[in-house]
Formats: sequence, structure tokens, C-alpha cells
Amino acid sequence: MNGKIRIAIAGHGNLGRGVEAAIEHNPDMSLAGIYSRRPAGQITPRQAGTPVHGMEQLRDHAGQIDVLILCGGSKEDLPQQGPELAALFNTVDSFDTHARIPEYFAAVDPVARDSQHTALISAGWDPGMFSLNRALGEALLPDGATYTFWGDGLSQGHSDALRRVPGVAGAVQYTRPAKDAIDQVRKGGRPDLTPQQMHLRECFVVLEDGADAETVREAIVTMPHYFADYETVVNFISAEELARDHRAMVHGGFVIRSGTTSPGTTQVMEYSLKLGSNPEFTASVLVACARAVHRMHGLGQFGARTIYDIPLGLLSPRSAEELRAGFL
Repeated sequence: MNGKIRIAIAGHGNLGRGVEAAIEHNPDMSLAGIYSRRPAGQITPRQAGTPVHGMEQLRDHAGQIDVLILCGGSKEDLPQQGPELAALFNTVDSFDTHARIPEYFAAVDPVARDSQHTALISAGWDPGMFSLNRALGEALLPDGATYTFWGDGLSQGHSDALRRVPGVAGAVQYTRPAKDAIDQVRKGGRPDLTPQQMHLRECFVVLEDGADAETVREAIVTMPHYFADYETVVNFISAEELARDHRAMVHGGFVIRSGTTSPGTTQVMEYSLKLGSNPEFTASVLVACARAVHRMHGLGQFGARTIYDIPLGLLSPRSAEELRAGFL
């Protein structure tokens, strides 16, 4: 493969298709294969000739893959797949259940260390790019407060969690940030905001035949880590409405650090994203991280890692000399 980094995809939903698209923009990489639980005949790769395999074939192809990008859901897929596949491959994933990241890291790390693999967990834009900016804001403005606002947009992880609820045939979830809260923070304020004051979670759900709407609603609004701490609105719609009105996957958000450097001197740092496609941007982050993982593995840096462990230069296809000359 002409020295290119051999990337494979485990899971071929929206995120997996986004990884396919991202690899096309990275000439130092090649797509070694797509692995899915669905029959190969149901998958049409973007590029003709891309190998498509069942997930059960991954173990037989370990020597043909430099980095495996895991594109399953955080609620049920990754907790099982992350540790299992880190025993066989260098991996990158986008596990995004924030409260369970330490637990997930602890499950993946010993497996990756024992097998001498490098496993980057919880990459993407949040966790991921937003995580970097939260840490940077606190480091630069220690006297301050950090606020993260998501949306307005469709959340992949929360939508996946909805679809796992018994009685749900299809669903999407939108995160709606509170404009008044954003305005307060942008003006340098440090309001004490609850999750309910910062965001609304709006769900659009298609019920399975015979499912009880109130039972499904209760299961959603009480779901820990996803909806229990937020004001959550559940709307029941038809499958036709879901297909017609909820195709777009726009998203984005803000990380804002408001602080002071001396009495009366306010500083505000803001990082924002406005995404035309949530899965395609997340995939672009994962692919850049795969480059870093490949390099870190070559340096003998084994075990689980997070975005905090990656020097930024390793994400770039450019050499250190090129970065110093063109970007520093």
C-alpha cells in the first residue's frame, strides 16, 4: 500500500461512512476494509473495490490493519468492543458517555498495554476538541469558570441511546442551548447554571407497533447520563415524519472560559463549531487521531490514551519542520 497508513472501519453507520469520506482527504492513508455486523451485500462502499467483511473476520486480519476506527455506539457497542478489539489492534473510538470515561479507560488500558497496542478513546469534538479547550481555558485563566454549550443540533450519541429503548422503532434527539445563558457568559459573567438552565433535550420518537407511549417516555426522561439531568421533551411522530423532517445532522456548540487576570480585567476565551454534518466532522477528527495513534505506536507508547496525551503535531500530516515554518 505504498507506505500508507492502513485504516479499517468497524461499524458502517453514519460515523463509519464519515470515516470513509475523511480518508479520501488524507493521501497518507488507505482504507484497508470495512467490517460490519450487517451482511456485506447490504453495504455499498464509497470507493469500488473496498473490501467489506463481517465483524467476525477482524481477528483473521490483524496483520493487515495499522489502525482500526471503532464506529459503534457508546451505550452498548463500545463498552464491549473497545477492550476486545484493543487486544488485537491499535484503535481509535468516540466513546462519549462523559461520566463513564474513567471506567471505560480503565477497561481498555490494561488490555492495550498487555497486547502492546495503542488505543485512543473518546476522540471527536466532544469529548475531544471541546475537551482540549476546556483544559486550555482553565490553564490560561485559572481565576474563571468554563461553560460548554451544545447545539443547536442533532446528537448522534443521544439519538443512538433513544433507539435502544424498548418500544422505540426510530428516533433522533436535538440539543437546544439556552441563548440567555450563552449571552451571560459571553459578556464575562460567571453565572451558576444548572444543566436545565443551559440546555433542552428534544426527542422525536417513532413507536414500535403496540408500544406504550407513556412507558417509553418515562424510560427516556429517567435515563442516567443522557436525559435524567436535563429538561427533556419527547415528541411521538410517524416513521414518515422522521424520514422527511429529520435527515439533516447539523450540530455544533461553544466552549467559553470567562475569567479575570487582575481586578476589573475580564478575559473571555471562546471556541465554537458550526457543523453541517455531525458524523462527518467527528469522523474527520477520528481519522486525524488515527495518524497520531499510528505514530505513537511506532514510538512504543502502548495502552489507552485520550486527546490530552497527543502532541498536536502528531495529528498533522506535515513534518515538524513544515509546521514550524508554516504555522508557528
